[in-house]
Amino acid sequence: MSAYDAFKNLPLKIESHELVLHELAVSSGFDRVTTEIVLRGAGHEGRGEDVTYDTIDHDVLQKDAKLDLAFEGTFDEFSDHLETLGLWAAPPVRDVSENYRLWGFESAALDLALRQNGTDFASALGRKPKPVRFILSLRLGEPPDVGRVERWLAVAPWLEFKLDAENSWPDELFAQLGATGLVRQVDLKGLYTGTVVDNPPTERLYRNTIEQFPDAWIEDPAFTDETRPLLAAEGVVDRLTWDAPIHSVADIEALEFAPKGLNIKPSRFGPLKELLAAIEYCEQRDIEMYSGGQFERSVGLLDLLWSGHG
Repeated sequence: MSAYDAFKNLPLKIESHELVLHELAVSSGFDRVTTEIVLRGAGHEGRGEDVTYDTIDHDVLQKDAKLDLAFEGTFDEFSDHLETLGLWAAPPVRDVSENYRLWGFESAALDLALRQNGTDFASALGRKPKPVRFILSLRLGEPPDVGRVERWLAVAPWLEFKLDAENSWPDELFAQLGATGLVRQVDLKGLYTGTVVDNPPTERLYRNTIEQFPDAWIEDPAFTDETRPLLAAEGVVDRLTWDAPIHSVADIEALEFAPKGLNIKPSRFGPLKELLAAIEYCEQRDIEMYSGGQFERSVGLLDLLWSGHG
């Protein structure tokens, strides 16, 4: 029996819905807009969050999407029903946004179905919740400022970090951060193009990352003639982990090197069945899983805990 079987036959009734816009200027240099999806039925509310990155896509959803979400059936039937509803009145700016929106609506429906049936995610799976380990995701700004880390450590000296390493970082900054021994993950963002966080791969950036953070996960590196010898080296390749390209089990299997760890973001997978299939795949192969945020503005933060893979 698959994990999805625990949810597919949950009865679900939706009588009305509401779309709530959230907005905040974030540290990556853009205005983060998301849409909170509220589904109501049988005296309960279920909430999810569409974390699509482009503001225009949220504007179109608010103004032009004609959605009739009234429904009665099983959760699995609603998942199929969503595919017919025309969630996009105009094509999204980025193809991956289709998954983000599907997850927003499905997670709201799942929340509602669990509440209507008097259960919760862990109980439906027959599992007990476990403590989740949190680390702080941080950018150091331009010009990069080690003080952002030092100020946090002055308050919480035990804090651990996920950092977005950039080409603007001087060698001395890498050494200062490495000396803390508290950097657990370095995101190279080497696979983004045409975004505000594009981070072109260079030999210096990758060498400093590998050498100054010897125990950290190295997320989303780009393989080039310069960086491949560094990344494929013994002791390094097992630290490589992936986020942006992972949307399905097929994407995991397509990786050049079998991963030891992966960033499993629920919204990237779209339908719940795809997310749970990926989690089961990783569990069966002892692939360590963690979840990173996407500047969620409301209940999407809770999605990171649902899969129980802290």
